[in-house]
Amino acid sequence: MPTPPVSVLIADDDPLVRTGLRALLAARPDIDPVAEAAGGDQVLPLVRRHRPDVVLMDVRMPGMDGIEATKTLRAALEDPPKVLVITTFENDEYVYRALRAGAAGFILKRSDIDQIARAILTVAAGDGLLFPEAIRSLAAEHAPPPGNAHGPMALTKREAEVLRRIAEGLSNQAIADRLYLSQETVKTHVRSVLAKLGAANRTEAVIIAYESGFVRPRNDPRT
Repeated sequence: MPTPPVSVLIADDDPLVRTGLRALLAARPDIDPVAEAAGGDQVLPLVRRHRPDVVLMDVRMPGMDGIEATKTLRAALEDPPKVLVITTFENDEYVYRALRAGAAGFILKRSDIDQIARAILTVAAGDGLLFPEAIRSLAAEHAPPPGNAHGPMALTKREAEVLRRIAEGLSNQAIADRLYLSQETVKTHVRSVLAKLGAANRTEAVIIAYESGFVRPRNDPRT
């Protein structure tokens, strides 16, 4: 049986952006753009109606922006769709706040349609960190100064090892290979890490790891 396409809701206040993205994504067999939202306040009702796998979310919208819309999805739904932020600037406080609110990753608006499609599919799969270098760079800016590291102490030793590998951007299979574990065992550890940290996804777990000091920036002498 063929794999069904990933369903996507496009949320952007610019009608030309929405129309262009929908037309380009609809031409692909692996992605199905099911609806469009012109503002953050429309996202939750449309998600309830169409049940998309991914919301492609503009982070800056008038009224309810992408950050608040992401928080609303997470608060209102037991199993919210993955959120992929689409933005103009990658080193943007808005992007960091959206990721901290539960977005799974981000893509730049200047990216070509193949890059956007790959980002959607990566986020939908949920077992890899999207653009780990950029996410680590954003998270490192909010890391505590040396000497304040305390880390997510509730994790077991193995869970801590898995979190460090997630922060490196490794997929479940790559973590399994690195730690000589089965992929199912890694998935179990990842689920436990996310639950203990209260993280919506791998990206938020990495951000929490940096914010707590558990993972240090690469140029930090304590690393």
